[in-house]
Amino acid sequence: MRIDVVTIFPEYLEPLNVSLVGKARARGRLDIHLHHLRDWTTDVHRTVDDTPYGGGPGMVMKPEPWGAALDAVLERGAEELAGRGLGEGAVPTLVVPTPSGRPFTQELAQRLAAEPWLAFAPARYEGIDRRVIEEAADRMPVVEASIGDYVLAGGEVAVLVMVEAVARLLPGVLGNAESHRDDSFAAGAMADLLEGPVYTKPAEWRGRAVPEVLLSGNHGLIARWRREQAFRRTLAMRPDLVGRWEKAAFDKHDRKALDALGVTWDEACGRFRPEPGGVEE
Repeated sequence: MRIDVVTIFPEYLEPLNVSLVGKARARGRLDIHLHHLRDWTTDVHRTVDDTPYGGGPGMVMKPEPWGAALDAVLERGAEELAGRGLGEGAVPTLVVPTPSGRPFTQELAQRLAAEPWLAFAPARYEGIDRRVIEEAADRMPVVEASIGDYVLAGGEVAVLVMVEAVARLLPGVLGNAESHRDDSFAAGAMADLLEGPVYTKPAEWRGRAVPEVLLSGNHGLIARWRREQAFRRTLAMRPDLVGRWEKAAFDKHDRKALDALGVTWDEACGRFRPEPGGVEE
């Protein structure tokens, strides 16, 4: 996968050289290019922002440098991909981190992981002139995404989050290809469930023992215990997810465990409902 990031703080993205993402880059699984937005300014002060039309606080990132930067990214990236025999006329999916975007979920990470080329446009100040996003959407798919209901000083930290979430889904990035199968929010039977607790050696630490079922060697019981722990943790930490559970995804053992936790299927509204108060961990 090729990833391009246009930013006024390339140094902020140094963590892309370490850990899983750094190893993936070294192995050639990820081809990441960082671009300094100020390289496309035309004045002596390398200005990238100006006051907003209509008044108001803060500054807005100017369309001229962003437009020129994206033009260059598209041209260079398409040439390089064509040179590697990956097809003519390729365009990236442009990801714009913004608190006003759609939630960045595991499902969206999986969708982006299937793309051969991503470009990121992290903003600063009050954001990027809207015309940049509109013009880009005429040339490439655009995804505006938010990593949470809060505001940051800039979008670079969101880029780090999104790139890592996407990168670990790529073939050959994780040491064990099955490692992300049971992640929180992973697709399949565990969708919309948080991952339960995990343990390692020693079997006892500071008077606290590993749950006996994990030492039993009975993989069926262990799988059932882990799933029930996922129910319990989801109810305690994210009860809002319960209404998204699909009835067909739960077998009779699941339903028995959910009943014990006070979660019942409401035929009237067609969804699961937890008892008021939730479940304590």
